Amino acid sequence: MSQRRAYLDIAPGEARGVVTLDGRPEHLIIVRDDDDPRQEPGARIAARVRKVEPAFASAFVDLGEGLEGLMDYPPDRRPVEGQMLEVEVRAAPRPGKLAAVRGVGPAEAPVRLLSPAPTLADRLAALVRGGEVVTGPEARQKADAAEAAALSPLHVLPGGGVLAIEPTRALVAVDVDLGPRKGPDPKSVLRQLNLTALSETARLLRLKGLGGLVVIDLAGRGHDGTALLNAARAAFAADNPGVAFGPVSRFGTLEFTVPRRTRALGEVLLASGGDPTDRTLAQRLVREAETAAEVETGRRVRIQAAPALAPLAWPLVDRLAGRMGARFECTVEADWPRDRFEISLP
Repeated sequence: MSQRRAYLDIAPGEARGVVTLDGRPEHLIIVRDDDDPRQEPGARIAARVRKVEPAFASAFVDLGEGLEGLMDYPPDRRPVEGQMLEVEVRAAPRPGKLAAVRGVGPAEAPVRLLSPAPTLADRLAALVRGGEVVTGPEARQKADAAEAAALSPLHVLPGGGVLAIEPTRALVAVDVDLGPRKGPDPKSVLRQLNLTALSETARLLRLKGLGGLVVIDLAGRGHDGTALLNAARAAFAADNPGVAFGPVSRFGTLEFTVPRRTRALGEVLLASGGDPTDRTLAQRLVREAETAAEVETGRRVRIQAAPALAPLAWPLVDRLAGRMGARFECTVEADWPRDRFEISLP
C-alpha cells in the first residue's frame, strides 16, 4: 500500500509544505507572507458580480481591491450584475487567467474576505489524512529536494527510462523515453515502462502544480489501450473530480485533462526567462543563513549578496536576527551577478 508523509519547513518570508508518496515528492505547496489571502484555494469571499457573459455561462466577480475572479454558473442560476454572492476560490490565478471561483450562496455587502483558506498545516494534514507533519532539518531537506525535482524537466524512472515534462501555453507535453532500460522481452519492457511512466506522470504533475490538457507520447507502438487507460485512471484517481481521458491514439499518444487547482511552481519560483526570481533567490539565501547559524551556534554568519538580492534578502535576515540574535554580517558585492550569494563563518 502506498504511504504518504508530510513535512513543513518554515523560514522568514516563506513556508514550504511537502507530501511524499513512498518517499518521492508528490506535492510542494509554497506560501509566502505577501500572498493575497483572497486568491488562495478554499478562501471564501463576499463578492459582487461585475459582468455576466451568458454566451459562456460565466461571470466576472469583484473580489475587492482590484482583484477579480471568474465564476461559471448553471443555466437555471444566472446571476445579476451588481448582485452580492458568497464565493469560494477553487483555483488560484495564473498568468493571463483569473482565479476560478464557485458560487456558494447570497452575501451581504461590502465586498470582503469572509474566511481564509485552510492553513498550510491543515492542507498537509488533509493530504496525509491526519498523519504527523514533520518539521525541522528533515523537513527542510525534503523541501529542497522537492523544489529541485519540481523545477527539473527530466526525471529518471524507477527501473530505467526517462520522463520529460514540458508545459507550453496550450498543453503539457510528456515524453516517455526508453533510455538504457533493457530486458529479455522488448514488448514487456515497453509495457512496464509505459505503466511506470503513467504513475510517475501523475505524481510529478501534482508536484509541479500542472494541469489542463496533457499529452503523453508513449514509448513504442502497438499499445494495449485498455490496460493503459485503466492504469491511467488509477494513477490520476487522486485528482478527481474533473479528470477525463481520450483513447490511446494510433500515433501512440494519450490525451487527457486534469483540473488546475494551484499555481504551477514554475510560475511561483521562476521568472519568464526560466531563471529563479529575485524573491526565490532571497528565500534560498535566508534559509542557508539560518541553517549555518543553527549548525554553528553562537558564531557570526557572514552573508555576501549581489545588489539585486539585497533589498529583498536583508529584511528577511533582520527577521532571522530577531529570533537568533544579531549574528549576521550583511555585505553587498557590487560586481556580483544577480543570482550570486555566499554564506560563510568568519
